[in-house]
Amino acid sequence: MVKHQPLQVYEKQVFVSFVTGIYGCRWKRYQRSQDDSSRWECIWFVILCSSFLLLLFWAYFWLVAQNDFNEFNWLVYNRSGEWRDETIPILTSTTVGFSYITFLLILALFHISLGQQLNLYWVHKIGVLATLLTTISGIVSVDDIWGDEWDILLLSLQSTAPFLHIGALVTVTAISWLVAGYVVRRERSNFQVMMLLIYMVILLAVYLAPLTFTCPCIMDRHSLRPRPDIIGRRGAPMMAPENTMVSFNRALQYGASSLEADVTISVDGVPFLMRDRTLKRTTDIRKVFPVRQYDDASFFNWTEIRSLNAGQWFLESDPYWTVETLTARDRSRIGNQTVCSLVEMLRLAARANSSALLNVRRPPPEHPHYRSWFMDTLWAVQKAGIAQKRVRTVTWTPDTDRGRVRGLPQTANEKLSVEEMRQRGITSLTLHYSKASHKDLQEYLANNVSVTVYPVNEPWLYSILWCSGVPSVSSDAPQVLRKVPYPIWLMSQNAFDFIWITSDLVSLAVVIGIFSFQKWRMRGMQNYNPEQIMLSAVARRSSREVNIMKEKLIFSELNNGLSSTEELCLYPENGYATYTHGDLSH
Repeated sequence: MVKHQPLQVYEKQVFVSFVTGIYGCRWKRYQRSQDDSSRWECIWFVILCSSFLLLLFWAYFWLVAQNDFNEFNWLVYNRSGEWRDETIPILTSTTVGFSYITFLLILALFHISLGQQLNLYWVHKIGVLATLLTTISGIVSVDDIWGDEWDILLLSLQSTAPFLHIGALVTVTAISWLVAGYVVRRERSNFQVMMLLIYMVILLAVYLAPLTFTCPCIMDRHSLRPRPDIIGRRGAPMMAPENTMVSFNRALQYGASSLEADVTISVDGVPFLMRDRTLKRTTDIRKVFPVRQYDDASFFNWTEIRSLNAGQWFLESDPYWTVETLTARDRSRIGNQTVCSLVEMLRLAARANSSALLNVRRPPPEHPHYRSWFMDTLWAVQKAGIAQKRVRTVTWTPDTDRGRVRGLPQTANEKLSVEEMRQRGITSLTLHYSKASHKDLQEYLANNVSVTVYPVNEPWLYSILWCSGVPSVSSDAPQVLRKVPYPIWLMSQNAFDFIWITSDLVSLAVVIGIFSFQKWRMRGMQNYNPEQIMLSAVARRSSREVNIMKEKLIFSELNNGLSSTEELCLYPENGYATYTHGDLSH
């Protein structure tokens, strides 16, 4: 009887099994390989990286687009006719998809770091393709419905660029470990050189990116202008139904210095407040006048309009997820709201010593007050007893009709040159934030032009405009902006330059250190003598620390090299594999 000799003993590799098992469903050691990945699997890795970058862009877009969620839902409502919060399924699917793709990408990077062959499981391939196609279809749909919103991406970089730069530095520095491990191999190829050149170009671009930044908040704090006034856009529509008395009262309570409202003229000449063309969304017209729910709001008389409830819809639809924060008294008051007239809103503004900004919609041509709408508006201002200089109007009419509203300060909702404003007799501008560039704002301010920017609902956007010197902003969220007593961040040019140069130098030192270490490690591996490896030395360890390797290769070799009487025997109790031939054991 010959003493059994071990064929091979392996340590457990739990982490490697976890990585390869989830990524490629290769849980067993014999299923894994350290050979180079196939070209097909490399293509799937590129697809995975592309999906991650696209989802990163998509997630960032929706992060900064929170400022305009209500605008998005309103656009969808105008197309579908039904009010739903369409942002919820989009945000949910984006979060799930981004988390899934990020997890797979991390596993793929671990494969590369551990020297394992990439082999994405077919289920994951379907998941990656489904996520990629869903994201692409979402981008196409948003471009069709909400194409103007892409402008917020460039604007947001004025606030986030310095922080994104730090994140990009950390990322490219960490990736240097993988790049160095690949390019310092003994075998040199053109692909390795190309990868190194691409990485160096990306690294240089990240290092020099701050040269392109335009951040208004990189300034001397002594040059900071006063805090912009907040205009309650339709009151405080996140806390109460838009364009109602309770909403305007809430806006004043939250510190709004002015009130903004949408004005429509009724069929009997009474100016009232309504944003939509119809009364369907913000009243109970379906119950009171079901046959007329799609009619233009201006073709109802004031008695009919006043009979509608304008608050119950807010409690039922909860468009801003704020109803739960309201007290029982607030809910009762909101539930009894009616459509507000222009006179009521202006009287409230007069009592609060506030001003008003009116977006007046001209009635359709067949309306009886088509030609006298401006006189009806002026009559309401005079009846309310508010000083005319404290009322500004933004009329949705051509310039030929703009001058008819005599006695009221005129403002334009389009970007004009200073010379054009003087020729048209316009004293101020009300601009969408996407049209208010930092350069234009500085020119307007230098010529003493008053500019109001809308809609401003997020602190980061409010901070940018504050640093730009904007005198006032129109907001759906005065309760949020009142909690911003100072710009989110403010930094001098010298401090920014110091952080930028220091972070670049630290990153460069780390990258050089990683490449040097990887080269030293690879040289040590190349000089090591494989004959010094003694697998039998592992046998001195406890049986609890080792596990028998069950490779298909062993079975195939034994089956090919042994006779029919030879038998493979496994002894899990001692950690060895042996084979026998007849009565003789080896």
